[in-house]
Amino acid sequence: MGIADWTTLADRVDVRALHQRVADEVELASLIGDCEVVVIMRERTPFTRSLFARLPALKLLVTSGMRNAAIDLAAAREHGVTVCGTGSQAAPPAELTWALILALARHVTQESAAFRANGPWQSTVGTDLQGRTLGIIGLGNIGRRVARVAAAFNMRVLAWSQNLTAARAEASGAMLTSKESLLAESDFVTIHLVLSDRTRGLLGAAELRGMKRTACLINTSRAPIVDRQALVQALREGWIAGAGLDVFEEEPVSADDPLRSLANVVATPHLGYVSRDNYRTYYGEAIEDIAAFIDGRPIRTLIADR
Repeated sequence: MGIADWTTLADRVDVRALHQRVADEVELASLIGDCEVVVIMRERTPFTRSLFARLPALKLLVTSGMRNAAIDLAAAREHGVTVCGTGSQAAPPAELTWALILALARHVTQESAAFRANGPWQSTVGTDLQGRTLGIIGLGNIGRRVARVAAAFNMRVLAWSQNLTAARAEASGAMLTSKESLLAESDFVTIHLVLSDRTRGLLGAAELRGMKRTACLINTSRAPIVDRQALVQALREGWIAGAGLDVFEEEPVSADDPLRSLANVVATPHLGYVSRDNYRTYYGEAIEDIAAFIDGRPIRTLIADR
């Protein structure tokens, strides 16, 4: 695919790829048990204490990105495994966020499906973004990019997170407000937070009921930040108008997942970071990390406990 040049390691390592997610730990260990180096994609594959114990040959674990809550770093250290990561760009998930917002606002999925099926012509009325309010929960690297685009659409931007200051919000063209006010006033609410103990379940039934019935929720961050049961109920019962989702608690999503059948959901299969430039960063730096490890040189993307 021209993403990264693995041939630079050809005479030093035997490279093989697993294209499917292997959920069973015993099966996974049987497939990679002889590997000294493993490269994993984001948080798709948990590396638990028990998995490390099944991989005595493992010496280096490389993850895309510098955050991976699915890796037990203490267990890695105890088993003598070096864990490192790569850079990751903020632009791709910010761009996908706007793809989901626009798809919801202009009913793109519904109208495109009708077009292909020779269905009704022009059957929906879209929502204007100009003059509407965008609420951003988490104004970090990605959230700030989302805010800048909102300005181009002449949207009012509200922002909130636990540590956000009014000055930082203003510098990004947003106004700091309370979580409750943001949810009550926003026409679109988008989440850009790191999953942690204090953000898990941050939006539950009470918070979703506090949104406008005409509002849409967008989550390209981490699924557990929103209570799943409450979200499904909100979408079914019309507490909110719709949701744009790129992240799910179980991936791939099961065939009978209710989110697959809700007409007011626009969903993508965790594509936020899936772009050519990002993949070049991931795999290009992974190759650099592996070469440095083999050479005994310092690895600049070493991950320590956070």
